[in-house]
Amino acid sequence: MNELVAGSVGGAAQVLVGQPLDTIKTRAQVAPKGMFKGPMDILVQTLRKEGVLALWKGMASPLIGIAGVNSLLFTSYAVSKRIISPFPNLSLKEIAAAGAMGGAVNSVLASPVEMFKVRMQGQYGAATDKRLRIVVSDMWRQWGFRKGIMRGFWVTVAREIPAYAGFYTGFEYAKRQFRERYPGPEGLPVWALLTSGSCGGISYWLACYPLDVIKSRVQLRATPPTGTPVQYIAHEFKTIIAESGLCVICIFIFGDSNGVANIFAYGI
Repeated sequence: MNELVAGSVGGAAQVLVGQPLDTIKTRAQVAPKGMFKGPMDILVQTLRKEGVLALWKGMASPLIGIAGVNSLLFTSYAVSKRIISPFPNLSLKEIAAAGAMGGAVNSVLASPVEMFKVRMQGQYGAATDKRLRIVVSDMWRQWGFRKGIMRGFWVTVAREIPAYAGFYTGFEYAKRQFRERYPGPEGLPVWALLTSGSCGGISYWLACYPLDVIKSRVQLRATPPTGTPVQYIAHEFKTIIAESGLCVICIFIFGDSNGVANIFAYGI
């Protein structure tokens, strides 16, 4: 219960602080080609045309779902660790495996929460923009549960497996390094935990960002993807390459990039 409450509060704080950067990230991923020149242009145009509150567009979906998502993630990760080893001190490889298992289970809730967030962020202040409840009802009415509410589930699974393998490995590695310097019984100082969380966030995005680009585009599509998950993920990958080249899938992580903003948002 303590972990659930702490995770829910921390998750809500993450959404509140990181949502503006996440909105910029998502629009960089899904906006029509030529609509924006880069992350700063997205910020400027969003503020000018839609106002500052538009940076928090789509926040309701993750804010409402964060308790369920975090509780499922924390629980599945804890159970996965016990499945992998009966001993409390797991190796980093075992931590990565448990994180991957927890991420796969977490996709059940993360997929619809993020799908509705992406669809809200993909609206640019037009008169036809819809509120979240209308977006939800439209998806359910037009496409049902599997093709509507759970659209993009399998690409979310493909993203969450390496993402949380990377997150928990980076987090635990950093904590263990700090424990060697601060071995006292009082535990790690707060700044060390914050830094460890940032390392986990960086590892999360480095492990999964290309798949996150594909996921956002799949979930924003006007129609459900066709074919098997492998086929539609591969098709979206080829489409992105044809439109913008290989570097666009990863460029947001480095340099003049929105992935850096994403890393900061997740680290915070």
